Amino acid sequence: MRRAKAHPEVNAGSMADIAFLLLIFFLVTAVIPKDQGIYRKLPKECPPGQDCNIPIPDRNILKIAINANNEIMVDDAVVSVSEVKALAKNFIDNNGDGSCAYCNGSKTNTSSDNPTKAVISLQSDRSTNYNQFIEVQDELTKAYFELRKTYSESVLKKPIDKLTEQEILRLKNAYPFILSEAETR
Repeated sequence: MRRAKAHPEVNAGSMADIAFLLLIFFLVTAVIPKDQGIYRKLPKECPPGQDCNIPIPDRNILKIAINANNEIMVDDAVVSVSEVKALAKNFIDNNGDGSCAYCNGSKTNTSSDNPTKAVISLQSDRSTNYNQFIEVQDELTKAYFELRKTYSESVLKKPIDKLTEQEILRLKNAYPFILSEAETR
């Protein structure tokens, strides 16, 4: 009589259960990163029968462009990210026409007339790094925040975190955040 050699076997019946439990464990414990967006209020739709293409004088537009090499150009001059905030503040708070009583600008003829008329045009190339785009957006937000904080402390005589709803609305009307990502003509 010949005996067949017995090959050692591993009981694979519970392997599927173990794989399933590991899969459930990793699905439950894994952290999925959440995309963060930029909070911006979109403009209202143009009412029918109205012409909403109002020409804006060039002096009231600060043109910021980010090219494919992630270089930032403000009015055709290459600048660093750290310079964007100061340039934006000087442009917005210029008071070129002298109609702003609370502005502290230098009143040059080449910058904006008034904070309510100042428009920042931000253009980016398709190949621009997303982080570079966000850094420029952050610098522009900081510029508006600092201008609004100064307004709150000097005109409203309150810290910015102690303002009422009406005072916040007044603050936003004094320094409206007007940012355009549309192509300029």
